[in-house]
Amino acid sequence: MSLAFYSWGEYKLVQLIILSAIVDFFSALIIETGKKKTGLFLSMLFNIGILIYFKYADFAFTNLVAFLSNFDISVENATRFSNVVLPLGISFYTFQTMSYTIDVYRGHIKADRNFINFATYVTLFPQLIAGPIVRYKDIQLELKSRKTTVSLFTEGVERFIIGLAKKMIIANNCAFLADGVFSMPSDEMSSLIGWLGVIAYSFQIYFDFSGYSDMAIGLGKMLGFNFPENFNYPYISKSIREFWRRWHITLSHWFRDYLYISLGGNRKSNARTYINLIIVFFITGLWHGANWTFIVWGLMHGFFIIVERISFNQTLNKCPKIIAHLYVLFIVSISWVFFRSETITDAANFIKAMFSFETQTNTEFLYFYFSKETFIVLILAIIFSTQLPRKANQFIMSRLSSNPSLYTISKYSCLILIFIVSCIYISVDSYNPFIYFRF
Repeated sequence: MSLAFYSWGEYKLVQLIILSAIVDFFSALIIETGKKKTGLFLSMLFNIGILIYFKYADFAFTNLVAFLSNFDISVENATRFSNVVLPLGISFYTFQTMSYTIDVYRGHIKADRNFINFATYVTLFPQLIAGPIVRYKDIQLELKSRKTTVSLFTEGVERFIIGLAKKMIIANNCAFLADGVFSMPSDEMSSLIGWLGVIAYSFQIYFDFSGYSDMAIGLGKMLGFNFPENFNYPYISKSIREFWRRWHITLSHWFRDYLYISLGGNRKSNARTYINLIIVFFITGLWHGANWTFIVWGLMHGFFIIVERISFNQTLNKCPKIIAHLYVLFIVSISWVFFRSETITDAANFIKAMFSFETQTNTEFLYFYFSKETFIVLILAIIFSTQLPRKANQFIMSRLSSNPSLYTISKYSCLILIFIVSCIYISVDSYNPFIYFRF
């Protein structure tokens, strides 16, 4: 059924994910026969190879052609890689299968000798398209012996509804404003409009991706799987290091365990540690997309993490929390401009407009894109990006502890209402972008 789900959106290249499962299944078995390096090499060669071809061949070839053109060297068939189709979810399932073979190589887990179980892990539909990145060891027992209960199913439904609301009510409304601002010519953009666009996009990408992760985790619970958490209120961070402990947690842990530590981590000199961090964040940016804007985004985060490790973290600890918090929001917001822009030039022009206070604000633009509905959604985004709703829920639970039935009725009434509103948005709104689908 997971393959049927995947084929619905990727019928042309469904063979690739099946081949990936076959290669890594047998690679792990080869590792356990004693030919550890051969099995690992086969897995890495296949997974990195298909990533390079399907995701980065066009980017690499285009940059090579541009470089050679500076020396008046023409390259035949310059567009041969321009029509390569990017398979749905390739960045996620290749990382999952690589983590499996690496863990078998390191002796952390035993190779699965049941291909159906392993292929189910690779193609598991709730988190197949956009994460969270689930490691085999997280669900190996559940693959063989799942337990589905009414309480777990109920918890999954609740989590799914929350994720759906994040996506349909908050992320999509923020996307409408963000897309309008980022499509606006930078010379017509005022600082107010520029900052509104960045704020809207910051909330769009957070609620879009965390909403999808919530839905995936919820679906997993309905089916008897417990997936790892992927977000933990990243916008309340007080350092960029803390931000990456809270943002896309499964990806951060993947790079930490399988790349950063393999490079030596912080076990050697400070200079080597900083080089390792630059490599990790360079690849983190590249993982998100074959564009220099993503690379700049990744290197920007890596740079500030290095600055914090050198000495700035001590300064942040001495500062009032609000100052440290504003520092993180400022750096992250500026970095999102690169993440969202098509080119580095576009990003530079956008940032320039953000800090140019001379351009007059286009009131017609604000009237069209910044409606009352958008304003209310931005307020909701601010509130739900903090722990205030969780604390409010705990407070209400404590006050209604003597009358749990009243709390239960109130809770499920709210969830049903939220679900109905989300369904209304689905039925009337054809504008439904999922940011992380392209990764």
